[in-house]
Amino acid sequence: MRAPDRQGESVTTAKAKPGRLRYAILAMLFVVTTVNFADRSTLSIAGDAMQDDLGISSGELGVLFSAFSWSYLVAQLPGGWLLDRYGSKKVYGTAIFFWSVFTMLQGAIGFFAGAAVVLLFVLRFAVGLAEAPSFPGNSRIVAAWFPTAERGTAAALFNSAQYFATFAFAPLMGWLVVALGWEHVFTVVGGLGVVLALVWTKVVHPPRSHPRLSRAELTHLRAGGALVDMDQPTVDGQREETTSARRNVRYVGKLLRNRTMLGVFTGQFFINTITWFFLTWFPVYLVQERGMTILEAGFVSSLPALCGFAGGVLGGFLSDWLGRRGMPLTAARKTPIVVGLLLSTSILVCNYVTADWLVVAIMSLSFFGKGLGALGWAVMADISPRQIAGLAGGVFNAFGALAGIVTPIVIGYLIDATGSFDLALLFVGACAAMAVVSYLVIVRKIERMELDDIDESEAA
Repeated sequence: MRAPDRQGESVTTAKAKPGRLRYAILAMLFVVTTVNFADRSTLSIAGDAMQDDLGISSGELGVLFSAFSWSYLVAQLPGGWLLDRYGSKKVYGTAIFFWSVFTMLQGAIGFFAGAAVVLLFVLRFAVGLAEAPSFPGNSRIVAAWFPTAERGTAAALFNSAQYFATFAFAPLMGWLVVALGWEHVFTVVGGLGVVLALVWTKVVHPPRSHPRLSRAELTHLRAGGALVDMDQPTVDGQREETTSARRNVRYVGKLLRNRTMLGVFTGQFFINTITWFFLTWFPVYLVQERGMTILEAGFVSSLPALCGFAGGVLGGFLSDWLGRRGMPLTAARKTPIVVGLLLSTSILVCNYVTADWLVVAIMSLSFFGKGLGALGWAVMADISPRQIAGLAGGVFNAFGALAGIVTPIVIGYLIDATGSFDLALLFVGACAAMAVVSYLVIVRKIERMELDDIDESEAA
């Protein structure tokens, strides 16, 4: 016998199999995150041609590269608050649209050659502001749409899109520079994002509001610990929200005083240090320290990204598999994190080998380990307080963004001071080891943090 569900569809009342709509949501997150990182890398691909056409110096280009990271860091807490205040669908969709428009506008700065550097800095800064809600939004949506037993794989997949973006878009953007001009790198990638923002409005909804979610899948999500009511309106038509800026500041203080949260935040800083070495100094290392040509370095630089993608997908799958085999959540999450980050410390061995192929193999192993251990977003989906999941994700991402500012500066100083990359690789390897310490020593049990009720007189 069949009975209608809440959307007028039919499901089998006895042992109905849950649907797979959540995987369509995950696919959307993967595509959006891939385009997100393509937007971030447009200047890296087009920068050399822009220098020639617009007379941008290397020093000015370095400042332009930094514009994104500064605004991205500053906007993390406001971005997380907006997600909690207005919901993931609205805020994230608006963010996609605006960061794509700001990317497209960068293709027009050639018409303002005299002010190109200033305009490009402003637009890159604006892209960083607009992208701030992206990863906290990913984490909130995964927490709402995926049971705990599937959350590691889901979070690892959207996080691994950062590596996949290199393979999906770098060849296209390189071809656009050669065939059509650097301007079209920005207009094509930005235009794709505008279209994606429109698709987002049709595909993404909170679980209980989604017109195509079956009762069986909703039951499966709720029973497995998914926060299906996270963005759900209350009976009076308003979403549950934090109402006071002072209360949000108080919540940030609570997050930073919580031992598990602080350990995860600290671990993210050290893990992202590895990422930013590969994104910034790794090609320079290959050319200056290993004597490769720029063409060779460009090709070789893609290999660690591929290994990082493989490690990222495997880490999430392994964590969930261990959980299904009966391992407690804390051990299931920490095992791939610790193993992966210990593998990342192998980068130190590059100081003691001479063969180029061996250096590339070790670097690829190190980045594979980083991908395997990059389960921070899965852990955040497990531990963030339901009421402020976006704010918690913003704090977490701020620690990661801080690494994007600190790492290039520290490594550059070490190279200037010593004339080699030996201490730079020691710094990266030490950060990988400190991430292991964060998860083994500071983080104890991985469980959702509950907010104590704050007295209304204190919050007023």
